[in-house]
Formats: sequence, structure tokens, C-alpha cells
Amino acid sequence: MVNEQIDIAIIGGGVSGVYSAWKLKKQFPNQKIVVFEGSDHIGGRLLSVKPPEIPNMTAELGGMRILENTQKLIVDLIDTLNAELPFSEQITLYDFPVDEPQNLAYLRGEYLRLVDFVTRPDKVPYNMSFLEKGNGPGAIIVNAIEQIVPGITNPNLHEAQRRAMTREASFDGVPLYQWGFWNLLYRVISSEGYQFSMDAGGYDSTLVNWNACDAIPWYLSDFGMTPKYKGFCNGFQQVPIALAELFVKDGGEVRLEQQLRGFEYANGQFTLNFNNQDSISAGKLILAMPRRALDLITPESPQLKEIQSLIGSVTPRPLFKLFTTYANPWWRIAGYTNAAGEFVPVQSGRSVTDLPVRQTYYWPNSDGTPAVNGRAMLLASYDDGSNIGYWDGLRPQRSRAWKLGSSHAQIADPFIGDDDGKGTTANGKLNQTWEEYRAPRRMVDEIARQLQQMHGLDYTPLVKSAAFRDWGEDPYGGGWNSWNIGVKSWEVKDQITHPIAGTPLYICGEAYSDSQGWVEGALQTAEIMLGKFMQEPVSDTKQKATVSELQAL
Repeated sequence: MVNEQIDIAIIGGGVSGVYSAWKLKKQFPNQKIVVFEGSDHIGGRLLSVKPPEIPNMTAELGGMRILENTQKLIVDLIDTLNAELPFSEQITLYDFPVDEPQNLAYLRGEYLRLVDFVTRPDKVPYNMSFLEKGNGPGAIIVNAIEQIVPGITNPNLHEAQRRAMTREASFDGVPLYQWGFWNLLYRVISSEGYQFSMDAGGYDSTLVNWNACDAIPWYLSDFGMTPKYKGFCNGFQQVPIALAELFVKDGGEVRLEQQLRGFEYANGQFTLNFNNQDSISAGKLILAMPRRALDLITPESPQLKEIQSLIGSVTPRPLFKLFTTYANPWWRIAGYTNAAGEFVPVQSGRSVTDLPVRQTYYWPNSDGTPAVNGRAMLLASYDDGSNIGYWDGLRPQRSRAWKLGSSHAQIADPFIGDDDGKGTTANGKLNQTWEEYRAPRRMVDEIARQLQQMHGLDYTPLVKSAAFRDWGEDPYGGGWNSWNIGVKSWEVKDQITHPIAGTPLYICGEAYSDSQGWVEGALQTAEIMLGKFMQEPVSDTKQKATVSELQAL
């Protein structure tokens, strides 16, 4: 549609985009508000699909959980949505297990149970210091953080207080925001303690050199201070889809497969140029996008060139997930017999390894209960950071699909299992199918080999089907973003939401938040942005409102 005029254009159909659209449409019902999404679905990095032949499970190819005890925005949003949704579409949660004591840690060729980190420290194959031995990876990092910022691990503190402490704190006379997290950790723990925490923790990118001022409170909330994880019975993608549907019900519009190529602002109007050659005019523009997506449109967007220092204040971190399904939950036999002579199966939570596969989650049923018989599913590999490079020869190039106008890579040699093509139609509120995300055959073969090795088994059953999503692909650039060393994040997160005075350009999303890698961060920056938005005049004077009025919605 050429030369179409709209009032508010929102680029990006992830959580921050559809949440902003939903709230703005309620405030400005007579404004023409349109969400433009470059992919073929709503949700951004939330992507929930049903595996074939397993109707009581939902695979989370993107975000999969929330922190119920610290993430107030998403918890409150779920309550608000449930008040509007019919009973059959309610968003329900379950307790999401992570580290179960009987689960495996295959490290440096040694087979351990997670409980062995504490009960059998001499078995742990790392030459750690006396103070580090007998602790799990999280405890080692938390103890190190307490040495860096004394008092910060007090359980009575909340996250805002911890963030205030790190902003004021220094180490060796240097403010924490000028330190890298890895640099700091190496000053207070041994290299072996650091490597054990990296290997046994399951993630590579959380302990690397990102801004220590942000990394410390982030780590304490996410891993260190008794986190309470919740999963979604019908998939996390249900949240943005519900937001989008309510927005459309109120008179808004969502357009899929609309890739923004660039924009210009002149004479009080934005001219938006899309991949389908459409040129659309908008009075206000909200870019609900991660850093990599902003980078892709910057060459054709003069206004973004002005704020490159703000955009470049974070670094995208690669991450992918690969799910596999089986005829039965074979991993249960990898359990052990306890002192009472009882067999304790491996059935929930995760196991970890220093093999490139890194983390494996024994996926639960939709109500959170473990699979005990019948068809079952693994999050076979949850991988990030440096290990991503191992898989690069077994997967498509990350930039190719977006250049060709596709939302995700098409696999030239996909894994075709016995279950492919069975029962994979979009289910209820999940508008994508398992088959759209078939995994590369060679990648599945290699992950199956490593799963057998890390579980210490001579044989594992054949994979029935496999689905894969690499969030390093354009336009995402990574599964999450982290603040760069030397950046005062508390200033940037405020500035970037309305970066150019007098220009109705706004930016929001997880990348520039305190809760990077979480939906909470997307909601946080959306709220900051909406506050700025409400301070600017709108074209229809009848629809003016104050910040307090918006917050009262």
C-alpha cells in the first residue's frame, strides 16, 4: 500500500511491541495504530510449538520461563490478561524444575551427579581452592560477588537495592561499570573455580566480560538468590499472541512479513520503506527491536546514525535450542540407587556437560509433571556463547534467510524422522508448527551421539523428530543482549527510549533493560518508553493524556 498514512507505527511484534500497541490503543482508540512484524508470526523470541504425536507437551524454542519472585511486570501482566481472557484461554503456569540432585554432570570425562558437587567434592575433576571445593557453580560465583561488593548477597535486599549498590561500588579504585565481569571474577576466585562455574553452570555467555555493574545484580536474581522459576502450560508465546489479539479486538492492526528496510523523518512525518516496496507515512514511530535489528536498518535510516553510540551500548549473545522426541523417556534409566536402596530416576530439570551440547532439559508435560512413559521430549541442547562455533559447520548461515526475505533459515538437509508430518498443525493459540523448524540432519546426529556419551549409555533410542531455532540469525543477532563495559546502563536505558529531542522516535525492547534476556526487560523498557511517549503531543488533541493516566490502565 503506497503512501498510506497512519498515526503510530510500531516495528516489531515481540512482547515489547504488542504490549505497547495494546496499551496505546486503549489510550488512543481513535488513532490508527499498526504493528509491523518482519517474520510470519507474533512473539519475537517467544516461540512455542507442539511436537508431533505428543499433544500434552509444548516445546519452547525461545523463552521458556519467568522468575516469579522477582519479575513483577510479567506476573502482573499475566493477571491482567487473565482478567480479560475467557476461561478456556487463561494463561496458566507450573513450577519449572532446573537442578535436580540426581541429574548428571559429565565434566572432563567424569560422570557426576549434581549433588556430588557438595557431597563428594573430591570427585569433582577441578583443582579448586580449599574455599571453593564443596560448592556448586552458583555458590562459587555468589561468594565471589560478596567479596567484590560486601553485603550485596543479603537476602533481605531486593534487586533495585542491589543495582544501587553496584552503581556506587568500586573495586581496586575503579567503578564497577568500568570492570568486565570475567576480569573481576578472576581477581577473587581461581582459574579452576571459574572454569568449573562456567562448565557446570551450563552457560558460556553469563560469565564472560560484560559490564560488571549490571552482571552482578543480574546474576544474583537469575541464579544466585533462590530463584523461583515458572513455565507456561500452553507455551510462553501465548502471552504476546493474547496481547496482539486484544489489540486487534480494540481496533488495532497487525501486519506480518513486513520487513522494515529503513526510514526517514522530515516535515513532521516518518517515511517507512519495507521489503515489499511499500512506502508508508507515520506520525510517530516505535522501534520495538533488539540491537541487531536496529543495526540492519541503520544504513538506510539517518536518524539512527545519530544515535549509534546508544545503539552500540549492548552486545548480542548467540543462543540456540534443539528439541528431540522419542518413543519413550529413555533418560530415566540414567538414574541411580540411593542409600536406602531406592532407584531414583533422571526425569526432570537438566543435566550439564562440557561437551558442546552443554545443557539438556528433560521436558515436562504441559502441567509440569515429568514424562514417565509413552512418547517424550528433550530440550536436547540449550547452547550459547563460545560453543555455538562448534555447530556452525552443521547449520545454515545466520544472515542468509533475512536477506532473502524469510523469517528463519530453510534447512537444505533436514532431519526427517518417523513422526514428521504427524499431528503438527498449529494448535489453539500457537500459530507456528514443529515442521517449520526442522533441525539439520547432521546436527541431530551429532547431538544424539553426545547425549549418549553424557548419559553414559551404550545405546539411546532413535530420534523420532527434531526442531531447531538459532536466535543468532538475523534480525535477532542473539538470544539475549548484555551491556558493554564502560556503559552507564541506567542512563542509556532512559535515553534510548526517546533518543532525539523533538523527534517522535521511540525505542524499546529487552536489549536496553535491567533484565536482559528476559521478557521482564522487554516490559520494563516499554513502560519507560510509554512514559516518554505520553509527554509528547499527539495529532488528535482529543486523545491527549498524562503519564499517570496511562499508568492507571
